[in-house]
Amino acid sequence: MAASLHVLFEDNHCLAVDKPAGLLTMGDHTGEPSLVDVARDYLRQKYNKPGNVFVGVVHRLDRPVSGVVLLARTSKAASRLSEQFRVRSVGKTYTALVEGHVSPAEGVLIDRLAKNRDRNVVSVVDEDDDGQDCVLAYRRLRNRGRFTLLEIRPETGRSHQIRVQLSSRGWPIVGDRKYGSRIHVDGFIALHAASLTFQHPVSREQLTVSSAPPKAWESLLANGSLPAR
Repeated sequence: MAASLHVLFEDNHCLAVDKPAGLLTMGDHTGEPSLVDVARDYLRQKYNKPGNVFVGVVHRLDRPVSGVVLLARTSKAASRLSEQFRVRSVGKTYTALVEGHVSPAEGVLIDRLAKNRDRNVVSVVDEDDDGQDCVLAYRRLRNRGRFTLLEIRPETGRSHQIRVQLSSRGWPIVGDRKYGSRIHVDGFIALHAASLTFQHPVSREQLTVSSAPPKAWESLLANGSLPAR
C-alpha cells in the first residue's frame, strides 16, 4: 500500500496527500481499503513504527472524487485542523469538468439543499423546506465543444454540494451519473480537489497544498473522449 501514496506535504503534525478517485477517504462497513489505511501503512513503514499509528481525518472527499486530502498526525493537530474546517477558515479550490457551455463565465450559486439519507442523494429544495443553505463561486477556465472546465470555490461544505449545484444549472460533472451526467466513466467523476489553504496547527504558518487534475481530463477536452484506463 505505501508505494501508492502520493504525498504532497508532510511534517510531524500534518500529512497532505493526493487521493485517487475510487478510494474511500476512511473505512466503512464494506471493509474495503481506504486512504487512511494507506496513510497508516506509509507512516508505519517510513518511520518503523510498531503497533497502531495515529491518522486523524479532518475532512473527506467523496469516493469518486480525486485530489488534496489533509490528515493529522497527532490528536492536537487533528483538533485544531478540525476546528478550522468547522468555522470555514480553510480555503478550498476544486476543478470540475462539466457537460454543457457554462455562461456567464463566472458567478455565485446559492441554493438550499436537502439530503435523502436512505438513498444518499442530495437535491435542491424550496427556501422554506428543511435543508441547508449552500454557496459556491465558479469561474470558467476553458471551453471545448460540449465540455467546460471550471474552477470552483465553495463557501460552504455540504455533502455533494458542488455536484448538485452544478447539475441543477444543467452542468452535470462528467461521469457523475448520479446527478445527471450522460457520460459513463469507470470509477471516478471529473471533480478534483485542486488546493487547500490552511493554518499550520502548531507553527500557525499559512500553507497551501495543491494537486493537478488527472491527465485523462485533457484527452476529453482535446478529443471529446476519455482514453482507455
